[in-house]
Amino acid sequence: CLRFNNFYNLIILLTNLKKRIIMFKKLSAVLGAFLITISTSQSAEFINILTGGTSGVYYPLGSALTKIYGDNIKDSKVQVQVTKASVENLVLLQEGKGEIAFVLGDSAKDAWDGKEDAGFKTKLDKLRIIGAIYPNYIQIVASKDSKIKTLADLKGKGLSVGAAKSGTELNSRAILSAAGLSYKDLGKVEYLPFAESIELIKNRQLDATLQSAGLGVASLKDLANSLDVTVVSVPDAVVKKMGAPFMSGKIPANTYKGQTEDVSTAAVVNYLVTRKDVSDATAYQMTKLFYENLPALVAAHSAAKDINLKDAAKNPPLPLNPG
Repeated sequence: CLRFNNFYNLIILLTNLKKRIIMFKKLSAVLGAFLITISTSQSAEFINILTGGTSGVYYPLGSALTKIYGDNIKDSKVQVQVTKASVENLVLLQEGKGEIAFVLGDSAKDAWDGKEDAGFKTKLDKLRIIGAIYPNYIQIVASKDSKIKTLADLKGKGLSVGAAKSGTELNSRAILSAAGLSYKDLGKVEYLPFAESIELIKNRQLDATLQSAGLGVASLKDLANSLDVTVVSVPDAVVKKMGAPFMSGKIPANTYKGQTEDVSTAAVVNYLVTRKDVSDATAYQMTKLFYENLPALVAAHSAAKDINLKDAAKNPPLPLNPG
C-alpha cells in the first residue's frame, strides 16, 4: 500500500508538472506574439494622407496613393483621411498629424506667412513642399433658373462659397473682391462642402456654388446631370486683379453636361506638402512613387492628366523637402 501511494503521488506530481509545462509554452507563445507586434509597430512606417471631401478630387487621388505607397514602401501602414481640405490639412501637418497632404498653392503661402484671416494663427514653419501637381479651376456653376450668367449677376443671389476658411472659401473671397463684390452683396451665403452645396441647389434652396477643384469634379457632374446649369465665366481682367498665384485658365467645352463652349476662369496650382520632420528617405519614396505612378492616378481621377513632372519643382510657395 505504501508503495502504491508513493507511485500514485508520483503520477499526480508528473501530471501537474506536465500541465505547468503546457501553460508555460502557451504563455511563451503569447509573449512572443506580443513582442513581435511591438517590434512590427515600432518599425512600421506610418503614412497618413490628408485629402478633402469625398466628392472632390483630393480624396480619390489620396485613395489611389494608399495602394501605391502601401504596395511599395516596405513595412508601411498607409491610410487616407477625409478633411475639410487645404487649410485643415496644413494645420494637421504642422501638428504632426499627417505625413503628406493635398493643398492649394495660395493656402500654402498663407500658412507659411501666418496669415490670420486665412485661418492661420501663427506661421506654420514645419511645412515642406513635395511638388506641384495639377491646377485647381475656380468653377462657378448656377442653376439655369437663377438667371445668373456673369459674376455681377451674383448680387442678391444665394451662393455656397465652400467650407469656412477652406481653400475654396479663400478662393471665393479673392474672386468676389477682384470682381468688386463682397459677401454682403449676396442674398445668401452658405459655407458648405461640395456635395452639400449641390443638394441645396437641386432642392431650389440655393442659386449657385463656387468650387475650387480639378476639372470634371464629381459634385458638379452630379449637378449638371440633374438639372440645367450655367458655368459662369471669370474674365481675364478679374484674374489679373487677383494676382499671383492665380492665373487664367479654361474649363473646356463639354466638361459638364450642357456646357457647349469653353469658359474662361481663374486657376491655382495644387501641391503635395509634407512636414520637415518626415525623414528625407520617406519623402523621397513618396515623391518618386507619386510621379512614377501617374497612370494609376489618372485612372482614379481625370484631373491627374494635368500633372507634369517637369513643372513639379517650379516656383514653390514654401521650401522643398530635401527628399
